[in-house]
Amino acid sequence: MTTPDTSRLPLSLPHPAPPPRPYDGPPREEVIALRRQFLSPGLVQYYREPLLIVDGQMQYVWDETGKQYLDGFAGIVTISVGHCHPEIVERVREQVGRLQHTTTIYLHPTIGQLAQKMAAHMPTGSGLDVSYFTNSGSEANEIAILASREHTGNVDVVSLRNSYHGGTQGAMALTAHGNWKFKSSPSHNVKNATPGYCYRCPYGLEYPSCDVRCARDIEELIRYETTGEVACFIGEPIQGVGGVVTPPPEYFQIVYDIVRRHGGLCIADEVQTGFGRTGEHFWGFENWGVTPDLVTMAKGIANGAPLGACVTRPEIAQVMANRVHFNTYGGNPISMTQGLATLEIIDKENLQENARVVGNHLRERLEELKTRHRMVGDVRGKGLMLGVELVLDKTSKTPASAATGEIMELARERGLLLGKSGLYGNVLRIKPPLCITRDDADFMADCLEETLTLVEAQS
Repeated sequence: MTTPDTSRLPLSLPHPAPPPRPYDGPPREEVIALRRQFLSPGLVQYYREPLLIVDGQMQYVWDETGKQYLDGFAGIVTISVGHCHPEIVERVREQVGRLQHTTTIYLHPTIGQLAQKMAAHMPTGSGLDVSYFTNSGSEANEIAILASREHTGNVDVVSLRNSYHGGTQGAMALTAHGNWKFKSSPSHNVKNATPGYCYRCPYGLEYPSCDVRCARDIEELIRYETTGEVACFIGEPIQGVGGVVTPPPEYFQIVYDIVRRHGGLCIADEVQTGFGRTGEHFWGFENWGVTPDLVTMAKGIANGAPLGACVTRPEIAQVMANRVHFNTYGGNPISMTQGLATLEIIDKENLQENARVVGNHLRERLEELKTRHRMVGDVRGKGLMLGVELVLDKTSKTPASAATGEIMELARERGLLLGKSGLYGNVLRIKPPLCITRDDADFMADCLEETLTLVEAQS
């Protein structure tokens, strides 16, 4: 594909500003050289020319040259209330100066306060009151699987094809996405069911005449590929790495019922969908009218600090006392302080409602692009967790993988950072901080309009 002309850059950010402070770090070439020599080659880079980010304020970041970008990917769906939110900065600064680390073998007030806050945000009457804090979503999912197996006495786990649940050995076993699985990592006692990916239905059916066959097929999987009893099912309410795949309304109700009839617990992986990002509800699973037995989370929980959690009912949590289990950094005072501040700011600044209002507006703008551009095959998601699947043409639905990369490069030139996902790398991931404005949303849509026009003209 010919690289589109990037000389014409008429768009301007809605809130231009100078960098918060001058950059006085090592030059870009030195940063690249250090990375190449001393860091793992497995680290992912999106852009042809590596991007050096040195400053952030709310929904914006700056590179070492002072160029400003709207962060449309929120540090991989992690910055929820904004980069360097002043209240978080102040509270963490105070905590760092007081106590940096102690473990859960001692008492510390903030860990209990955050756990209480988490319980208060769960559905009324759900009994989801007990938290186990970790450093990441991978660890949180490991805890959820361990607790489910201990509680049920069963070992088989059902996850979904196209899912992503983390990079540790157990979490990688749950992941059913070939790009993220190593050949040497075992996947014992994990079965992969069919996701609700209507745009690419593996059965060639259409909703709703399909009777949601993808969900009902889990019953056959359990009957044929397990003992007929399972420990649990784990699913993302909206698949993130899989391409913002958003299932039909009945999907999780059907799946949860089948799993529970076969002795299993239900786990909602809220690492990307939680904390108000989907707008209508605080948790992604609430959009589907279900209540899980365990909820795992990370990313937006602490606005960038390494923190994850598994929240469940007391009788399930009790099994973790069957043996000694410990997490050195899980629940440390700094992460707890940042997590508590993040949840309080989400509530105080009404960011869930902002995600709903601004997200709905952005979704409408993206749907308009679909009517005007032949490469926009599907627009999906909720709130500020949106995806645009790009195809070469809408009849064949051939993934436009190369074009997706070109659009990301062009968007970067114009001051917009986006993500990409899906098995073929052809889905634009639009998941900005929850504090973005309507003007920011319009800038994103206008930027995509312009870049799509350029790429389509060259293909």
